[in-house]
Amino acid sequence: MLADKDRIFTNLYGFHDWRLKGARARGAWADTKAILDKGQDGIINEIKASGLRGRGGAGFPTGLKWSFMPKADPRPSYLVVNADESEPGSCKDREIMRHDPHLLVEGCLVACFAMRAHAAYIYVRGEFIRERERLQAAVDEAYAEKLIGRNNIHGWDLDIIVHHGAGAYICGEETAMLESLEGKKGQPRLKPPFPAGAGLYGAPTTVNNVESIAVTPTIMRRGATWFAGIGKPNNTGTKLFQISGHVERPCVVEEEMGIPLRELLERHAGGVRGGWDNLMAVIPGGSSMPLIPAAQCQDLTMDFDSLSKLKSGMGTAAIIVMDKSTDIVKAFARIAYFYKHESCGQCTPCREGTGWMWRVLDRMAKGNADKSEIDLLFDVTKQIEGHTICALGEAAAWPVQGLIRNFRHEIEARIDQYHAAHKVAAE
Repeated sequence: MLADKDRIFTNLYGFHDWRLKGARARGAWADTKAILDKGQDGIINEIKASGLRGRGGAGFPTGLKWSFMPKADPRPSYLVVNADESEPGSCKDREIMRHDPHLLVEGCLVACFAMRAHAAYIYVRGEFIRERERLQAAVDEAYAEKLIGRNNIHGWDLDIIVHHGAGAYICGEETAMLESLEGKKGQPRLKPPFPAGAGLYGAPTTVNNVESIAVTPTIMRRGATWFAGIGKPNNTGTKLFQISGHVERPCVVEEEMGIPLRELLERHAGGVRGGWDNLMAVIPGGSSMPLIPAAQCQDLTMDFDSLSKLKSGMGTAAIIVMDKSTDIVKAFARIAYFYKHESCGQCTPCREGTGWMWRVLDRMAKGNADKSEIDLLFDVTKQIEGHTICALGEAAAWPVQGLIRNFRHEIEARIDQYHAAHKVAAE
C-alpha cells in the first residue's frame, strides 16, 4: 500500500486550493531552476533510471521516448500533451487538470527543457470544458509569475498552448492528434516517420500522456531511486487507478504499481457489490483491454507485465468491475458499438469490421445467431487486429476476443435459449 508521504497527487480530490499559491504550498514549483540545472541529459537519465513508463496505455519507457528527440536539429522541437481522455472508463487526467493543474504545467517545463523544445501543446478532450478553463487559468498564472513564457525566471523560454479538441475519440491516437492540431481531419498517419522524426508541422515532436508529464517534476525533486523503489521491477512508481462499475464506491485513487486487484477494490472502492464471490469479470485498463474472468482475479496484481501474461493489458488502469448481474454479451455489444461509431474510416478492416462485429454481437446478445458464427466472429477480429494504420483496430478487436475466450459458454447458452423458445413457439 502506498504511504501518504509518497503521494504525488496531493490534491486529487480538490479539497485544497488548485491555484498557484496552493500548488506552491504543496511543493510544486519548488527549486525548478535546480532541476533544469541538471542539464538535458541529466534529466533524461534520471527519468530513465526511475523506470517511469507511459501512463497513457502502451507503457513505453518515458525517458527512452524523450531520448529519441534530436539534439541538434535546425527545426523547432515540440511537446504535445495528450489530454484527450476519451477511453470509456478513464477519468484520471481530468482530475489532474481540475485539481492539480500546476503539476502538469511544471511538468511541461521540465520535459520541454529535457527535449530542447520551446513550445508545448496540451490537447484537451472536447467534452472537458471546465477542465480546460482551469488548466488555462493555471497556465495564465504561470505566465503572470514569469514561471514560463519568454525570459522567464528559469532561463528556458517556453510557450504553453492549451488546444481544445472537438470530441473525437480517434484524436487520442498520437498522430491523429497531430493532424487535428494542424487543423486537418483527425486521421492517424502512417508510421514511419515517427513523431520524433517528423511530427507536428513536420518537426520533431514527442507526445506524452498528462499523468506521465505531471509526475516528472516530483521524480526529479525526490530522485529516481525513490520512484523506482515503489511498485515492482519494470513496473515502478505510483499510478492513478480509476475504479468504476459494480463496486460500492467508484473512485480515482493513487496507489503503487503492482498492487493486488482485490486489495485495491476492497481498500478504496468498498469491494465488489454483493461481495467478492459475486464478481463475474473485470476490464483492467479501459474498454479496449480484454476482460479478465473472476477465476483469474484472485491473485491478480495491477501492473503491465502481469496483465500482459493474461492476454490483457494495463491500458490507462481504468478498472471496470462487472458482477454476476451483468449481461456480459450485451455489455460487449455496447463496447463494439462505441468503436464502430469512433472509427475514422480510413482503413477498410476497421471501417467495415467494427460495424460487422457490432451487428453480430447485437444479434448474439439476443441469441439470434448460429454457434458457427462465434468462430467466424473470432476469425474476423484476427483480420482486423494488426491490419490497420493505428491501434483502433486492436482496441475494437481485443474486447471481443476476450469475451469469446472467456465467456463463449454464455453466448452458446443464449443461442440455445433463443432457438428453444422459437421452436416451442413454432410448435
